[in-house]
Amino acid sequence: MLKGLVVNREAQMIGVYIPELNKILRGIPRKKIIKIKKIYAGDYVVGKVIDENHFSIEKIEERKNFLRRPPVANVDTVLIVSTIKFPDFDNFLIDNLLIVYEYLKTEPVLIFNKIDVLDNKFIKDLEKWEKIYTNAGYKVIKVSAITGDGIEKLKEYIKGNISVLAGSSGVGKSSILSKLLGVELEIGEISSKLKRGKHTTTGVKLFKFNQNSFIGDTPGFSNVNALYFMSKGEIKDYFREFKKYKCKFPDCTHTIEPECKVLEALKNGKISKERYYSYFRLVKN
Repeated sequence: MLKGLVVNREAQMIGVYIPELNKILRGIPRKKIIKIKKIYAGDYVVGKVIDENHFSIEKIEERKNFLRRPPVANVDTVLIVSTIKFPDFDNFLIDNLLIVYEYLKTEPVLIFNKIDVLDNKFIKDLEKWEKIYTNAGYKVIKVSAITGDGIEKLKEYIKGNISVLAGSSGVGKSSILSKLLGVELEIGEISSKLKRGKHTTTGVKLFKFNQNSFIGDTPGFSNVNALYFMSKGEIKDYFREFKKYKCKFPDCTHTIEPECKVLEALKNGKISKERYYSYFRLVKN
Protein backbone atom coordinates (compact mmCIF):
# COMPACT_ATOMS: atom_id res chain seq x y z
CA MET A 1 0.00 0.00 0.00
CA LEU A 2 1.21 3.46 -0.89
CA LYS A 3 0.30 6.90 0.45
CA GLY A 4 -0.57 9.74 -1.91
CA LEU A 5 -1.83 13.32 -1.95
CA VAL A 6 -4.85 14.35 -3.99
CA VAL A 7 -3.59 17.35 -5.97
CA ASN A 8 -6.67 18.00 -8.07
CA ARG A 9 -10.31 17.03 -8.28
CA GLU A 10 -12.44 18.08 -11.24
CA ALA A 11 -15.76 16.27 -11.71
CA GLN A 12 -14.84 12.57 -11.77
CA MET A 13 -11.15 13.18 -12.46
CA ILE A 14 -8.92 12.74 -9.42
CA GLY A 15 -5.17 13.30 -9.58
CA VAL A 16 -3.05 11.65 -6.88
CA TYR A 17 0.62 12.46 -6.39
CA ILE A 18 2.59 9.42 -5.21
CA PRO A 19 5.84 10.55 -3.53
CA GLU A 20 7.52 7.15 -3.87
CA LEU A 21 6.98 7.27 -7.63
CA ASN A 22 7.29 11.07 -7.96
CA LYS A 23 4.35 10.83 -10.31
CA ILE A 24 0.69 11.85 -10.55
CA LEU A 25 -1.71 9.01 -11.26
CA ARG A 26 -5.44 9.03 -11.88
CA GLY A 27 -7.18 8.07 -8.64
CA ILE A 28 -9.92 5.45 -8.78
CA PRO A 29 -11.78 5.36 -5.44
CA ARG A 30 -13.39 2.12 -4.35
CA LYS A 31 -17.17 2.37 -4.15
CA LYS A 32 -17.22 1.99 -0.37
CA ILE A 33 -14.86 4.99 -0.09
CA ILE A 34 -17.22 7.24 -2.06
CA LYS A 35 -20.11 6.27 0.19
CA ILE A 36 -18.17 7.32 3.31
CA LYS A 37 -16.95 10.76 2.22
CA LYS A 38 -16.16 12.84 -0.82
CA ILE A 39 -12.56 13.20 -1.91
CA TYR A 40 -11.02 16.68 -2.19
CA ALA A 41 -7.72 18.22 -3.20
CA GLY A 42 -5.42 18.08 -0.17
CA ASP A 43 -6.70 14.73 1.03
CA TYR A 44 -4.08 12.15 1.96
CA VAL A 45 -5.11 8.77 0.59
CA VAL A 46 -3.81 5.21 0.87
CA GLY A 47 -4.07 2.61 -1.86
CA LYS A 48 -2.24 0.65 -4.50
CA VAL A 49 -1.03 1.14 -8.05
CA ILE A 50 -3.26 -0.56 -10.62
CA ASP A 51 -1.06 0.19 -13.64
CA GLU A 52 1.30 2.92 -14.82
CA ASN A 53 -1.52 5.47 -14.99
CA HIS A 54 -4.04 4.49 -12.29
CA PHE A 55 -4.12 4.33 -8.50
CA SER A 56 -6.80 2.52 -6.47
CA ILE A 57 -7.87 4.65 -3.48
CA GLU A 58 -8.59 2.33 -0.55
CA LYS A 59 -8.68 4.82 2.32
CA ILE A 60 -8.93 8.56 2.99
CA GLU A 61 -6.91 9.66 6.01
CA GLU A 62 -8.49 11.89 8.65
CA ARG A 63 -8.34 15.59 7.77
CA LYS A 64 -6.85 18.19 10.09
CA ASN A 65 -8.97 20.93 8.48
CA PHE A 66 -11.15 21.67 5.47
CA LEU A 67 -11.69 24.90 3.55
CA ARG A 68 -14.95 25.12 1.64
CA ARG A 69 -14.13 27.91 -0.81
CA PRO A 70 -12.54 26.41 -2.73
CA PRO A 71 -12.81 22.87 -1.30
CA VAL A 72 -9.34 21.83 -0.15
CA ALA A 73 -8.22 19.78 2.84
CA ASN A 74 -5.22 19.67 5.17
CA VAL A 75 -4.04 23.22 4.51
CA ASP A 76 -1.00 24.25 6.57
CA THR A 77 -0.61 27.86 5.49
CA VAL A 78 -2.94 30.43 3.93
CA LEU A 79 -1.12 33.24 2.15
CA ILE A 80 -3.45 36.23 2.41
CA VAL A 81 -2.38 38.49 -0.43
CA SER A 82 -3.06 42.21 -0.35
CA THR A 83 -1.75 45.43 -1.87
CA ILE A 84 -1.31 48.94 -0.53
CA LYS A 85 -2.34 50.34 -3.91
CA PHE A 86 -4.02 48.90 -7.03
CA PRO A 87 -6.33 47.89 -5.41
CA ASP A 88 -6.30 49.99 -2.23
CA PHE A 89 -5.59 48.24 1.05
CA ASP A 90 -8.69 47.12 2.97
CA ASN A 91 -7.68 46.25 6.52
CA PHE A 92 -11.20 45.22 7.57
CA LEU A 93 -11.25 42.53 4.87
CA ILE A 94 -7.74 41.41 5.87
CA ASP A 95 -8.70 41.25 9.57
CA ASN A 96 -11.72 39.11 8.71
CA LEU A 97 -9.57 36.76 6.64
CA LEU A 98 -6.90 36.45 9.32
CA ILE A 99 -9.32 35.40 12.03
CA VAL A 100 -11.37 33.13 9.76
CA TYR A 101 -8.35 31.15 8.56
CA GLU A 102 -7.01 30.84 12.09
CA TYR A 103 -10.45 29.65 13.20
CA LEU A 104 -10.23 27.01 10.44
CA LYS A 105 -6.97 25.78 11.97
CA THR A 106 -4.51 27.05 9.40
CA GLU A 107 -1.60 29.45 9.79
CA PRO A 108 -2.46 32.76 8.07
CA VAL A 109 0.40 34.81 6.64
CA LEU A 110 0.01 38.34 5.27
CA ILE A 111 1.62 38.97 1.88
CA PHE A 112 1.97 42.50 0.50
CA ASN A 113 2.34 42.34 -3.28
CA LYS A 114 3.16 45.03 -5.89
CA ILE A 115 5.83 46.71 -3.76
CA ASP A 116 7.59 47.68 -7.01
CA VAL A 117 4.89 50.26 -7.91
CA LEU A 118 4.89 52.19 -4.63
CA ASP A 119 6.15 55.75 -4.35
CA ASN A 120 7.44 57.25 -1.07
CA LYS A 121 3.98 58.02 0.31
CA PHE A 122 2.74 54.49 -0.19
CA ILE A 123 5.98 52.97 1.04
CA LYS A 124 5.33 54.76 4.33
CA ASP A 125 1.78 53.34 4.35
CA LEU A 126 3.22 49.88 3.76
CA GLU A 127 5.68 50.29 6.63
CA LYS A 128 2.84 51.41 8.90
CA TRP A 129 0.67 48.37 8.16
CA GLU A 130 3.64 45.99 8.28
CA LYS A 131 4.41 47.22 11.81
CA ILE A 132 0.75 46.92 12.89
CA TYR A 133 0.42 43.31 11.76
CA THR A 134 3.87 42.25 12.94
CA ASN A 135 3.11 43.68 16.39
CA ALA A 136 -0.21 41.84 16.34
CA GLY A 137 1.69 38.57 15.97
CA TYR A 138 1.50 37.80 12.24
CA LYS A 139 4.18 36.92 9.75
CA VAL A 140 4.37 39.62 7.06
CA ILE A 141 6.22 39.12 3.76
CA LYS A 142 6.62 41.82 1.09
CA VAL A 143 6.89 40.70 -2.53
CA SER A 144 6.72 41.80 -6.13
CA ALA A 145 5.40 39.27 -8.61
CA ILE A 146 6.89 41.45 -11.36
CA THR A 147 10.49 41.82 -10.16
CA GLY A 148 10.58 38.66 -8.04
CA ASP A 149 11.54 40.54 -4.86
CA GLY A 150 10.64 38.50 -1.77
CA ILE A 151 9.60 35.40 -3.73
CA GLU A 152 12.53 33.26 -2.54
CA LYS A 153 11.83 34.30 1.05
CA LEU A 154 8.19 33.31 0.60
CA LYS A 155 9.14 30.02 -1.03
CA GLU A 156 11.43 29.15 1.85
CA TYR A 157 8.78 30.05 4.44
CA ILE A 158 6.16 27.67 2.99
CA LYS A 159 8.61 24.86 2.23
CA GLY A 160 7.15 21.48 3.11
CA ASN A 161 3.61 22.83 3.48
CA ILE A 162 0.30 22.62 1.70
CA SER A 163 -0.48 26.29 1.10
CA VAL A 164 -3.20 28.25 -0.65
CA LEU A 165 -3.31 31.84 -1.81
CA ALA A 166 -6.30 33.94 -0.74
CA GLY A 167 -7.36 37.55 -1.13
CA SER A 168 -9.49 39.92 -3.16
CA SER A 169 -9.47 40.05 -6.96
CA GLY A 170 -6.68 42.06 -8.52
CA VAL A 171 -4.05 41.69 -5.80
CA GLY A 172 -1.92 39.36 -7.93
CA LYS A 173 -2.43 35.89 -6.45
CA SER A 174 -2.05 34.14 -9.79
CA SER A 175 1.03 36.23 -10.60
CA ILE A 176 2.65 35.17 -7.32
CA LEU A 177 1.73 31.57 -8.05
CA SER A 178 3.42 31.84 -11.47
CA LYS A 179 6.59 33.19 -9.84
CA LEU A 180 6.65 30.45 -7.23
CA LEU A 181 6.24 27.76 -9.88
CA GLY A 182 8.49 29.36 -12.45
CA VAL A 183 5.83 29.01 -15.17
CA GLU A 184 3.30 31.39 -16.69
CA LEU A 185 -0.31 30.76 -15.71
CA GLU A 186 -3.45 32.55 -16.90
CA ILE A 187 -3.56 35.99 -15.29
CA GLY A 188 -6.63 38.18 -15.07
CA GLU A 189 -6.38 41.56 -16.78
CA ILE A 190 -6.46 44.61 -14.52
CA SER A 191 -8.91 47.26 -15.58
CA SER A 192 -7.07 50.58 -15.84
CA LYS A 193 -10.32 52.34 -15.03
CA LEU A 194 -11.44 50.39 -11.98
CA LYS A 195 -8.09 48.89 -10.90
CA ARG A 196 -9.96 45.66 -10.13
CA GLY A 197 -8.97 42.18 -11.18
CA LYS A 198 -10.83 40.10 -13.72
CA HIS A 199 -11.59 36.83 -11.98
CA THR A 200 -9.94 33.83 -13.64
CA THR A 201 -9.65 31.20 -10.89
CA THR A 202 -12.59 28.78 -10.89
CA GLY A 203 -11.39 25.91 -8.73
CA VAL A 204 -8.38 24.58 -6.89
CA LYS A 205 -5.40 22.62 -8.06
CA LEU A 206 -2.36 21.96 -5.91
CA PHE A 207 0.94 22.54 -7.69
CA LYS A 208 4.17 20.92 -6.52
CA PHE A 209 6.98 23.49 -6.52
CA ASN A 210 9.69 21.70 -4.56
CA GLN A 211 10.03 18.58 -2.45
CA ASN A 212 6.89 18.06 -0.34
CA SER A 213 5.66 21.61 -1.03
CA PHE A 214 2.29 22.27 -2.68
CA ILE A 215 0.37 25.45 -3.37
CA GLY A 216 -3.01 26.34 -4.84
CA ASP A 217 -4.94 29.45 -5.84
CA THR A 218 -8.42 30.42 -4.66
CA PRO A 219 -11.19 32.53 -6.20
CA GLY A 220 -10.97 36.25 -5.57
CA PHE A 221 -13.59 37.88 -3.39
CA SER A 222 -14.50 41.36 -2.21
CA ASN A 223 -16.16 40.53 1.10
CA VAL A 224 -15.71 38.01 3.91
CA ASN A 225 -17.60 38.14 7.19
CA ALA A 226 -16.09 36.30 10.13
CA LEU A 227 -19.55 36.11 11.74
CA TYR A 228 -20.52 33.50 9.14
CA PHE A 229 -18.01 31.21 10.83
CA MET A 230 -18.14 32.08 14.52
CA SER A 231 -20.23 33.87 17.13
CA LYS A 232 -19.58 37.44 18.28
CA GLY A 233 -18.37 36.06 21.59
CA GLU A 234 -15.66 34.03 19.83
CA ILE A 235 -14.24 36.91 17.79
CA LYS A 236 -12.01 38.16 20.61
CA ASP A 237 -10.27 34.78 20.79
CA TYR A 238 -8.87 35.27 17.29
CA PHE A 239 -7.40 38.75 17.65
CA ARG A 240 -3.92 37.62 18.58
CA GLU A 241 -2.79 40.81 20.30
CA PHE A 242 -5.66 40.53 22.81
CA LYS A 243 -4.22 37.30 24.19
CA LYS A 244 -1.37 39.20 25.84
CA TYR A 245 -3.78 40.77 28.33
CA LYS A 246 -5.78 39.21 31.16
CA CYS A 247 -8.89 41.16 32.08
CA LYS A 248 -10.63 41.24 35.47
CA PHE A 249 -13.73 39.53 34.05
CA PRO A 250 -13.27 36.21 32.18
CA ASP A 251 -16.17 37.05 29.83
CA CYS A 252 -14.92 40.58 29.12
CA THR A 253 -16.00 41.78 25.67
CA HIS A 254 -13.25 44.42 25.53
CA THR A 255 -15.78 47.13 24.72
CA ILE A 256 -17.21 48.79 27.85
CA GLU A 257 -16.04 46.81 30.88
CA PRO A 258 -14.14 48.53 33.73
CA GLU A 259 -10.54 47.46 34.24
CA CYS A 260 -10.40 45.95 30.74
CA LYS A 261 -6.74 45.38 29.98
CA VAL A 262 -7.34 45.38 26.22
CA LEU A 263 -8.94 48.83 26.35
CA GLU A 264 -6.09 49.99 28.56
CA ALA A 265 -3.56 48.68 26.02
CA LEU A 266 -5.50 50.43 23.26
CA LYS A 267 -5.38 53.70 25.16
CA ASN A 268 -1.63 53.32 25.70
CA GLY A 269 -0.97 52.60 22.02
CA LYS A 270 0.02 48.95 22.55
CA ILE A 271 -2.90 47.77 20.41
CA SER A 272 -3.47 49.60 17.13
CA LYS A 273 -6.68 51.59 16.81
CA GLU A 274 -7.09 50.24 13.26
CA ARG A 275 -7.11 46.62 14.42
CA TYR A 276 -9.35 47.41 17.38
CA TYR A 277 -11.85 49.20 15.15
CA SER A 278 -12.12 46.06 13.00
CA TYR A 279 -12.88 44.09 16.15
CA PHE A 280 -15.43 46.66 17.33
CA ARG A 281 -17.21 46.64 13.94
CA LEU A 282 -17.56 42.88 14.12
CA VAL A 283 -18.86 42.57 17.68
CA LYS A 284 -21.18 45.58 17.41
CA ASN A 285 -22.50 44.67 13.96
